[in-house]
Amino acid sequence: MSVISTSSTHNGYWQDLPQGRVFWHPHFLEPSVADKCFEKLEDELNWQQKKIVMFGKEVWQPRLQAWCGEAVYTYSGLTMQPDPWTPTLQVIRQQLNDLLGVNFNSVLANLYRNGKDSMGWHQDNEPELGEQPVIASVSLGATRRFVLRHKQSRDKQEYQLNHGSLLVMAGDLQTYWQHAVPKTQRVDTPRINLTFREIIE
Repeated sequence: MSVISTSSTHNGYWQDLPQGRVFWHPHFLEPSVADKCFEKLEDELNWQQKKIVMFGKEVWQPRLQAWCGEAVYTYSGLTMQPDPWTPTLQVIRQQLNDLLGVNFNSVLANLYRNGKDSMGWHQDNEPELGEQPVIASVSLGATRRFVLRHKQSRDKQEYQLNHGSLLVMAGDLQTYWQHAVPKTQRVDTPRINLTFREIIE
């Protein structure tokens, strides 16, 4: 799928998609910094596997999660009470706030244990995220495929979320696009994904 235009910012760049924007920075964190962040977060966070409601049924999510910050978050029938910010999360959060000019007050962390763990097609469009949410996704560990799909045209845009990369979804993206992290047999090592967001209370 063709991108309308791009503009550079701090070695990353904005992409204007039809009815949405994406900021892509494949080397947001230096490899040594990304290594340390992965090691610390694997130990610091309260990783849990939780159930969500899909098509009226409770199912286990195929990954582990932790919710940190200053606000309660509810999606797919699951309400998450926040754990406190950890020192590692605070450092990354401040870098993102400075780069993007957004006051992120919460983060949803996902731990994909291997390629069998995944994220199905969905939108982050809960009311408490606002009309045009900015969601910043920092990836640590194994590289995983991330796919965007336009709800009407079915056009797709793909990214390889590598160790230390940053992908930001903004504009009307959550209204018109879905996204997913598909299963893969090619990955047998873990990945931590930090999705920073601003909850409007």
